[in-house]
Amino acid sequence: MAGSLEFIKSATGSGVSNISVTDCFSDKYDVYYIDVVTFVPTSNATGQIRLLDSGGSLINDLEYDYAHLYLKSFASFVEERATSTSFMGFTYRADASDDKGVGLSLYIFNPNDSSSYTFGLWQTTAWDSGSGLVGRKGIGVHKSAEQISGLSLSRTAGTQDVAVSVYGVK
Repeated sequence: MAGSLEFIKSATGSGVSNISVTDCFSDKYDVYYIDVVTFVPTSNATGQIRLLDSGGSLINDLEYDYAHLYLKSFASFVEERATSTSFMGFTYRADASDDKGVGLSLYIFNPNDSSSYTFGLWQTTAWDSGSGLVGRKGIGVHKSAEQISGLSLSRTAGTQDVAVSVYGVK
C-alpha cells in the first residue's frame, strides 16, 4: 500500500548526550520517517540532527544548511536559518523542569543516493520554561553528495533518556 510505513530499526539511551541509529538507511527506500517516541531531558537544551556517513562516522563538517520557524504560543514566531553549519538543524527544545513531553517527527530524503544531497524535514513540539507550548518546523540539507547510513540526535547541553524508531516509507 502506498504511503505505509515499514519498521526498520530503533535505538534507546538513558542519560546520554546523543543517540545514533546506525545502518538504518539502504537502497530499499528513498524516504525514511524517524519518530522520537520517548524523550526526557535532564537540562534545558536544544536537539541537533547530524548524519552518519557510509562507514558509520558522524558527519561534523560544515556541510549542512537549515531553516526553520520557531513557533511560540507565548511570543512572536522567529525565523532561524544558517548555512555551512556542523548540523542539519535544531529540533526539539525541552525544559527539564516541566514533564510535559516532547514530540519529534523527521523525514529523511535520498540518504542512500551517493549522487544526491540528503534532505531533512521535521516538526517538533515541547514545553518551554513554563511559558507555554513551542514548536519548530524546519528543513535542512547535507550539501555533500554521499551515501548516508544513519543519523544522530544530540543535545546542546545535558543528557536525555530517549527512544528513536526509524521506518521506511513505501
